[in-house]
Amino acid sequence: MGCGVAMAQDAPPVGEHPPLTPTRDVQVDYDVQPDGVPEPKRVRTWFADNGGLMRIDSPQGMGETILNRMTRQVTIIINTQKIYSQLDARYGISNPFLLDLSMSFSRKGTSSVAGVACTEWDVRTDQGTAVACVTDDGVILREVGVDGDGLKGRIEAVHVTYAPIASDMFQPPANYRRIDPPPPPGTPKGGEKK
Repeated sequence: MGCGVAMAQDAPPVGEHPPLTPTRDVQVDYDVQPDGVPEPKRVRTWFADNGGLMRIDSPQGMGETILNRMTRQVTIIINTQKIYSQLDARYGISNPFLLDLSMSFSRKGTSSVAGVACTEWDVRTDQGTAVACVTDDGVILREVGVDGDGLKGRIEAVHVTYAPIASDMFQPPANYRRIDPPPPPGTPKGGEKK
């Protein structure tokens, strides 16, 4: 269960599903544990604008990833070097903290995580299956299994705070320098042709 970004194609909705993104501003602290990793890592996330904006802070404050689903832009911030870069996610944005319509869902029951009620859903993707506990307002509180990127593991909320989030939480710091991201693998260098 990585905190990276992968591209996903939306499929037409089929059947019943939970809310796909949080419908109000919320900050969630998660324990994230990919399969094979002995201890979970604590990751802080923020969701705003009905899930259109998301920020994921890496453990130990090394950096942040900001996802803007409306503009399909990803901003990667590296605090140790005070730099950031922005990528165009033209095919969409997915990660373990988000659901999308390419997944199929089956309601299982109800539960509670971090003191917040949620509905358990079986989630199936082309990559595998998982069980996710999602609040009525679209916050994933727990997910165990294979995410939409094919990574296996577990995420679980340990603290949930509903409160307005300032828009500057979704911007790189003003004193950070913007750098261009490296070209995708296989891109010719300079004037070379392949």
